[in-house]
Amino acid sequence: MLPIHRLILPCIAIVCGSAPYLALGIDPAAVRDQLVLPQEPAGALSLTAAKQQLTNEPKPIVVAGRIGAKGIEPFLENKASFVLVEIPADDHAKKPGHDADNCPFCKKKQAGAPMAAVQFLGADGKVIPVDSRKLFGLVKGNDVVVRGTAIFDPKLAIQVIQFTADGIYVRPK
Repeated sequence: MLPIHRLILPCIAIVCGSAPYLALGIDPAAVRDQLVLPQEPAGALSLTAAKQQLTNEPKPIVVAGRIGAKGIEPFLENKASFVLVEIPADDHAKKPGHDADNCPFCKKKQAGAPMAAVQFLGADGKVIPVDSRKLFGLVKGNDVVVRGTAIFDPKLAIQVIQFTADGIYVRPK
């Protein structure tokens, strides 16, 4: 039998870690269970292929991307939101330790590729106020598949797909 402190301390950490969210009426575990997909959705498009299919009208779509933001922080603090970049399709990017942010070849290829600004909304229609890193256990460089609705406005100064997600699958490394 485990000593009592080994049973209680993890429970205190879980409850205290969720306390700020529970005060907002948000149960991160319930939100996570609702949004994390048990398997990868079929038919995921690259960001480039998705951009070609999208317009200013919201369209249901599934995309695959890598968490990153072309040299800036891909996460918004205390928001269920992040930025995706194109997953490199060539073999050199699959080498262990490869860093696409510092690879001249990858930088050149990424320069013309779109990004996707992904957000998860709560029942109130606002971005869920739980950091994606905590909510989904994400880190920069994770490859994910997101399902939801998206738009693309070619008139924007940067190529960004605006994506409202209703499900996420994190690909194993």
